[in-house]
Amino acid sequence: MRQMRYVLYGALILGVVLAARLPINAQAQRATTAFQDNYADVNGVRLHYASVGTGPLILFLHGYPSFWYQWKDQMAEMGRDHLAVGLDMRGYNLSSKPEGLEPYTMKHLVEDVRQFAEKTGGQDGGKAKKFVLVAHDWGANVAWAFAMYHPEMLEKLIIINGAHPFVSERELRENPAQRYASNYFFVFNGYLAPGEQPVDESNTRDTAVRRAHAGFVDAEVRSGRYTEDDRQAWIDVWSQPGSTTAGLNYYRANHRNPPFNDRHPASTIPHSWSAKEVTAGAKSTIIKTPTLVIWGMKDPAILPGHLSGLDKWVTNLSVKLYPDDDHWVMLEKHTQVAQDIRRFVDDKDFPKESVYRAGVR
Repeated sequence: MRQMRYVLYGALILGVVLAARLPINAQAQRATTAFQDNYADVNGVRLHYASVGTGPLILFLHGYPSFWYQWKDQMAEMGRDHLAVGLDMRGYNLSSKPEGLEPYTMKHLVEDVRQFAEKTGGQDGGKAKKFVLVAHDWGANVAWAFAMYHPEMLEKLIIINGAHPFVSERELRENPAQRYASNYFFVFNGYLAPGEQPVDESNTRDTAVRRAHAGFVDAEVRSGRYTEDDRQAWIDVWSQPGSTTAGLNYYRANHRNPPFNDRHPASTIPHSWSAKEVTAGAKSTIIKTPTLVIWGMKDPAILPGHLSGLDKWVTNLSVKLYPDDDHWVMLEKHTQVAQDIRRFVDDKDFPKESVYRAGVR
């Protein structure tokens, strides 16, 4: 029987008080958490990762244009009784950056995770131990597919603002608002409408500095949740040669774009996102793994329509909504999201209250 539990946290006074203390808590946590850097040679590439703690594996996958560091607060929490690992996916930060598009197709991205988890998580009676997978954005695209290909390896799945392959295909095809919000996909893939400019793929120090003084990183610094040292970490990563092109290759290799929108007629788009293509050969497209979806409802890129009908594809589903946060909710509400993950991993149910209903966009 399908389980579907929705919860929307209100603006409680206690939450306001805790939020006011977050910058201090975050700085104290950074000062006391010792992340270990290491590498794993898997699937023909060398992947860098950071880790903290010991115990069962909980693996964190980032998205574009990120790296393991976005998870540092959640890793610090789960590292208290787990081996919490933040992986730099292929093409990012200190991991290998294969040339061309084919190495970034979904089959390779899923296989990276499989081999890495087997190598890092250990064996139990000759079998790979089950692990918890946490993922965001492009990491979530991979995690959804991984759960279809290798359900036997997962203890639990946690997705944060990450598009389910089949729901996303529907939204890109049928939802005009999502097609509009996804216009940047066309730009990333080089399908430029008149007046659109290609992405600057040079990874100079100057371009990295400009990026880190705008957008979500700058917002974190201005809020006090990040220090200038945190900003510098992103500058260092965004200065890595070839990293922007490698990140964009995820979109290009997997045709991550709508079939059309108002600015891009279908006749000008040779390929678009196909859930069938990225899940070909999966054991099942129905996910039975206990799954928690955490969603910042003000995400301007992946709209809340991606929650509608999700329970048809995920039979054991819990959803936690953050009404006032966006795509980077794990940064904006780092302590709360860490506790959400803790609660789900520890088998503590969420309250069964909701303001979200299937079909709402």
